[in-house]
Amino acid sequence: MKYLYIFLLVPILSFGQASTLNNARTLLDAKKFEKAEQLLSTYVKAHQNDKEGLELLGDAYGHQKKWDEAATHYKKLTKLESSNANFHYKYGGALGMKALSVSKIKALGIIGDVKSAFLKAAELDPKHIDTRWALVELYMQLPGIIGGSKSKSLKYAKELEALSKVDGYLAKGYIYEYDDEPELAEKYYKLAINVGGSLTCYDKLTKLYEKENQPEKAIANLESSGKKHQRNAMHYQIGKVCAEYNIQLDKGRNCLLTYIENYSAKDGVPKAWAYYRLAQIYKNKGQKKEALKWIDKAMLSLPKIKVFKKEKQKIQKL
Repeated sequence: MKYLYIFLLVPILSFGQASTLNNARTLLDAKKFEKAEQLLSTYVKAHQNDKEGLELLGDAYGHQKKWDEAATHYKKLTKLESSNANFHYKYGGALGMKALSVSKIKALGIIGDVKSAFLKAAELDPKHIDTRWALVELYMQLPGIIGGSKSKSLKYAKELEALSKVDGYLAKGYIYEYDDEPELAEKYYKLAINVGGSLTCYDKLTKLYEKENQPEKAIANLESSGKKHQRNAMHYQIGKVCAEYNIQLDKGRNCLLTYIENYSAKDGVPKAWAYYRLAQIYKNKGQKKEALKWIDKAMLSLPKIKVFKKEKQKIQKL
């Protein structure tokens, strides 16, 4: 009878473990990271070598920017399963984020471990796209004196291109943009759009045009994106560019009004910012009364935004 009891208990315990981990995933998906951390901390204390529990706890810490704790748990995973590329990638990522949050002197002592973790992940999994992206960015951002290298960055961009042409083109666009070669960056972002055409591809090119003070090109690219993806957010982006650069003001106004009319939470940018951009457009047109009307609506919706108050002061000087 004793053995029958043990036999029945094992699946019950397994079910309890699975239920805890499923609850933790639900909390993470709901962005309730602190609650997930509390649940998983208790779980991991009782199951110290449970790889799934350790990974989820590392994720919970990472979402809260607790990089030391996240790195500790990911490092343990690399010891438990040294051949798992994703564990090395996550460990390197947590260390990399920690390096960004500390002084430059402290960061120097971390960078070597970051690089080693990413290189190990790349070695273990020749098809690991995220790791190669991490290496592209790492080698571009590091100063040459501590291992930065454009040629190494391009090497991993080429590996990305072999795995995914879109990722490869975006990576090359990033490299050339970072290296202040906007024409080459534009070339590769356009290639990414031609091959993939995702919102990310269009957004990268739009931001490049804005950065290079080419608003007309930015607007044209946004309009192309809108035709393909039919998203309301495009109307806000066009209005924003028109307002900031004082160009095509009637188009900008119409786009912002369309954005407001069709607004839903999934559009991301609150309507108050569209009111603010309309105020800018009317200010640029010299229409003080209309500008004040819209900036007051913006301030009423989001009263704590300082830039709205500054804009009202500018309008009042018209």
